[in-house]
Amino acid sequence: MRNREASPPTRHTPLYTPEERRRRDESPWTLVQGVLAPVQFIAFAISLVLVLRYLWSGEGLQAAVWSVVIKTLLLYAIMVTGSIWEKAVFGVWLFARPFFWEDVFSFAVLALHTAYLVALATGMLDATGLMWLALTAYFTYVINAGQFLLKLRAARLDTATPAAGNHGAVVQA
Repeated sequence: MRNREASPPTRHTPLYTPEERRRRDESPWTLVQGVLAPVQFIAFAISLVLVLRYLWSGEGLQAAVWSVVIKTLLLYAIMVTGSIWEKAVFGVWLFARPFFWEDVFSFAVLALHTAYLVALATGMLDATGLMWLALTAYFTYVINAGQFLLKLRAARLDTATPAAGNHGAVVQA
């Protein structure tokens, strides 16, 4: 049997460089994203209830339709401002190193929400088809929101550092 040398420990790459963290903290777009994300989630939750109500009972079609439109407009707003935020923090409009896969999946979310608007405007789908398309778009939104929440958690963990003289305790920066 061969004697294997222990492989060196893998190093965790922080989400932000110190300069990117500074730009993130100074950017007004960070606050915009911090406000839009929960507003969009609230719109999603209300819309989800309205869409499911329509599919369950056949009631409230107009409320369900408009709730998806409002949720989609909020998605566009967060995508545009998020792109501006990435430019301010990372120097690129989209696909910055730390958020590459989140941005890729965001395009699937955006495509499904846009397909809903197109189907609504052209009459390509009946009411039930529209609601199922909305649910499909919402499913991808939940996955994408989860991706971003994991990144937010990673960013918070990156700021935790052992404090000197604190016997290894972890302190938030």
